[in-house]
Amino acid sequence: MDHECTVYKTVDYLAKKWTLMILLELYKGKEWKRFTEIKNSMKEITPKMLSERLAELEMEGLVENRIDASSFPVRSEYRLTGPGTELITVIHDLKKWALKNKIVNSTCANQDCKICIL
Repeated sequence: MDHECTVYKTVDYLAKKWTLMILLELYKGKEWKRFTEIKNSMKEITPKMLSERLAELEMEGLVENRIDASSFPVRSEYRLTGPGTELITVIHDLKKWALKNKIVNSTCANQDCKICIL
Protein backbone atom coordinates (compact mmCIF):
# COMPACT_ATOMS: atom_id res chain seq x y z
CA MET A 1 0.00 0.00 0.00
CA ASP A 2 1.26 3.44 -0.90
CA HIS A 3 1.26 5.52 2.29
CA GLU A 4 0.97 8.67 0.17
CA CYS A 5 -2.43 7.51 -1.16
CA THR A 6 -5.21 9.97 -0.32
CA VAL A 7 -7.57 7.20 0.78
CA TYR A 8 -4.89 5.62 2.97
CA LYS A 9 -4.09 8.95 4.64
CA THR A 10 -7.76 9.77 5.22
CA VAL A 11 -8.65 6.36 6.61
CA ASP A 12 -5.52 6.48 8.78
CA TYR A 13 -6.96 9.23 10.98
CA LEU A 14 -10.69 8.58 10.54
CA ALA A 15 -10.41 4.92 11.52
CA LYS A 16 -8.87 5.67 14.90
CA LYS A 17 -11.09 4.59 17.77
CA TRP A 18 -13.63 7.27 18.79
CA THR A 19 -12.93 9.65 15.91
CA LEU A 20 -16.23 9.24 14.05
CA MET A 21 -18.21 9.13 17.28
CA ILE A 22 -16.65 12.43 18.42
CA LEU A 23 -17.56 14.02 15.10
CA LEU A 24 -21.14 12.78 15.46
CA GLU A 25 -21.30 14.04 19.04
CA LEU A 26 -20.19 17.50 17.90
CA TYR A 27 -22.83 17.35 15.16
CA LYS A 28 -25.62 16.83 17.71
CA GLY A 29 -27.25 19.66 19.58
CA LYS A 30 -25.82 23.13 19.97
CA GLU A 31 -23.04 24.58 17.85
CA TRP A 32 -20.29 24.78 20.53
CA LYS A 33 -19.80 21.98 23.07
CA ARG A 34 -17.65 22.09 26.16
CA PHE A 35 -15.11 19.34 26.68
CA THR A 36 -17.05 18.09 29.70
CA GLU A 37 -20.30 17.93 27.70
CA ILE A 38 -18.63 15.76 25.07
CA LYS A 39 -17.06 13.57 27.75
CA ASN A 40 -20.35 13.15 29.63
CA SER A 41 -22.11 12.11 26.41
CA MET A 42 -19.45 9.50 25.68
CA LYS A 43 -19.18 7.61 28.95
CA GLU A 44 -16.64 4.99 27.81
CA ILE A 45 -13.98 7.37 26.47
CA THR A 46 -11.25 8.52 28.83
CA PRO A 47 -10.51 12.24 29.18
CA LYS A 48 -6.98 11.61 27.86
CA MET A 49 -8.26 9.83 24.74
CA LEU A 50 -10.90 12.51 24.12
CA SER A 51 -8.28 15.21 24.45
CA GLU A 52 -5.94 13.41 22.03
CA ARG A 53 -8.64 12.80 19.44
CA LEU A 54 -9.93 16.39 19.62
CA ALA A 55 -6.38 17.68 19.13
CA GLU A 56 -5.94 15.39 16.10
CA LEU A 57 -9.27 16.47 14.63
CA GLU A 58 -8.33 20.10 15.17
CA MET A 59 -4.99 19.53 13.44
CA GLU A 60 -6.81 17.91 10.50
CA GLY A 61 -9.09 20.97 10.24
CA LEU A 62 -12.29 19.09 11.10
CA VAL A 63 -12.83 20.63 14.53
CA GLU A 64 -12.12 24.06 15.96
CA ASN A 65 -11.45 24.92 19.56
CA ARG A 66 -12.03 28.13 21.46
CA ILE A 67 -10.85 28.76 24.97
CA ASP A 68 -12.69 31.04 27.36
CA ALA A 69 -10.26 32.08 30.09
CA SER A 70 -12.46 34.89 31.40
CA SER A 71 -13.61 32.76 34.33
CA PHE A 72 -12.38 29.82 36.35
CA PRO A 73 -12.30 27.03 35.46
CA VAL A 74 -11.13 27.80 31.94
CA ARG A 75 -13.64 26.55 29.37
CA SER A 76 -12.56 24.75 26.27
CA GLU A 77 -15.29 24.47 23.64
CA TYR A 78 -15.35 22.64 20.32
CA ARG A 79 -17.38 22.63 17.13
CA LEU A 80 -17.21 21.19 13.65
CA THR A 81 -15.56 23.25 10.93
CA GLY A 82 -16.97 23.41 7.38
CA PRO A 83 -14.96 20.34 6.31
CA GLY A 84 -16.01 18.56 9.52
CA THR A 85 -19.66 19.24 8.75
CA GLU A 86 -19.14 17.99 5.17
CA LEU A 87 -17.75 14.76 6.60
CA ILE A 88 -21.04 14.17 8.42
CA THR A 89 -22.60 13.58 4.98
CA VAL A 90 -20.09 10.79 4.41
CA ILE A 91 -20.95 9.30 7.81
CA HIS A 92 -24.65 9.44 6.91
CA ASP A 93 -23.87 7.66 3.62
CA LEU A 94 -21.94 5.01 5.56
CA LYS A 95 -24.95 4.58 7.85
CA LYS A 96 -27.30 4.18 4.87
CA TRP A 97 -24.99 1.61 3.31
CA ALA A 98 -24.71 -0.35 6.57
CA LEU A 99 -28.48 -0.36 7.12
CA LYS A 100 -29.04 -1.53 3.56
CA ASN A 101 -26.35 -4.21 3.44
CA LYS A 102 -25.03 -5.21 6.82
CA ILE A 103 -26.79 -3.97 9.92
CA VAL A 104 -30.38 -4.52 11.03
CA ASN A 105 -31.27 -1.69 13.38
CA SER A 106 -34.78 -0.27 12.97
CA THR A 107 -34.24 2.38 15.66
CA CYS A 108 -31.20 3.73 13.83
CA ALA A 109 -32.93 3.51 10.45
CA ASN A 110 -35.75 5.75 11.68
CA GLN A 111 -33.59 8.34 13.43
CA ASP A 112 -31.46 11.23 12.20
CA CYS A 113 -27.94 11.21 13.64
CA LYS A 114 -28.43 14.81 14.77
CA ILE A 115 -31.05 13.70 17.30
CA CYS A 116 -29.67 10.23 17.97
CA ILE A 117 -29.84 9.12 21.58
CA LEU A 118 -28.25 5.69 21.12
